[in-house]
Amino acid sequence: MKQAKRNGIILALITLLVLYFVLKDNFGEIITELQKANPWWIIVAILVTVIYVAFQSLGLHEIIRTYQKDFDYKKTLNLTLVTNFFNGITPFATGGQPMQVYLLKKDGIRVSSGTNIIMQNFILYQLALVIFGLIALGLNLFFHIFDNLPVLGSLIAVGFTINTIIMVGLFIISFGKKFNQWAIRLGVNVLYHLKLVKNKKKTLETWNERLDVFHEGAINLLKNKWVCIKGFIYQFMSLLCLYLLPFFIFLALGAGAEVSAMRSVVASAYVMLIGSFVPIPGASGGIEYGFLQFFGTFVKGGILSAGLLLWRFIYYYLLMIVGGIALSFRKDGKEE
Repeated sequence: MKQAKRNGIILALITLLVLYFVLKDNFGEIITELQKANPWWIIVAILVTVIYVAFQSLGLHEIIRTYQKDFDYKKTLNLTLVTNFFNGITPFATGGQPMQVYLLKKDGIRVSSGTNIIMQNFILYQLALVIFGLIALGLNLFFHIFDNLPVLGSLIAVGFTINTIIMVGLFIISFGKKFNQWAIRLGVNVLYHLKLVKNKKKTLETWNERLDVFHEGAINLLKNKWVCIKGFIYQFMSLLCLYLLPFFIFLALGAGAEVSAMRSVVASAYVMLIGSFVPIPGASGGIEYGFLQFFGTFVKGGILSAGLLLWRFIYYYLLMIVGGIALSFRKDGKEE
């Protein structure tokens, strides 16, 4: 709880700092652009965000049902919303997955099975993220959407590399049983000689048991190929909705011609790749910088800053607010 409060304070301070730098030069112009915004397109943007969450939940639900067939989709939706809340207040979005395991346990799914569910879902999400990154790189090379952005290009390369390494690591942990056993023996032996591990045999047994659980979960995912395919499609569609969100926001601001759907997808994919390695709750600071730099290629001034404010509020803060409400309902036992 103390950690959550501290993260919340850090997030609030960074948010205020970002708002200051976004608003300080053209506050009046930004307010004017927000006042002129078409409310119907803003409603569409919010609906696209709702669909984004729905696809997220459907992907997770497909995997949960391989462990508990009668699991209610409403519970999965609640779980997804709560996860967005905890991801939003923790660095590198690390808080959501432990909470998912905990809440799944409350819903009658064992910790080992819950851990497997989250691991399998994360593998499919990471696969969709990397493939979308590849698509964005391909579109940019073919259509020359962004040229001569050396610093941003380096950040994209770092983000893409990190996410690819994470994906490969997940596959190794899940499927490379012999390699994992060798790595664990090596690691435990080193720690034992450094006197950081007292009971080498027990530590090896514990980690091997955990690896067996991951391995069994991975095999289970492969056996259920249709679940795997559907889960990936749902994750891919959720990212597509998220990447199209700026397009509808700029439509609301009257800049739909400048920010096409394809430009929105490519720019958003790059922004998310950069944001994935910013070690601050919500990737605050880094993700706003990426948004301003990429979308600043198409629009300028008050429209760009207004677009950032609307995008950040709808996709991040609004989801966090709804996630906090969902958590309180679950605590009260009212999610049914």
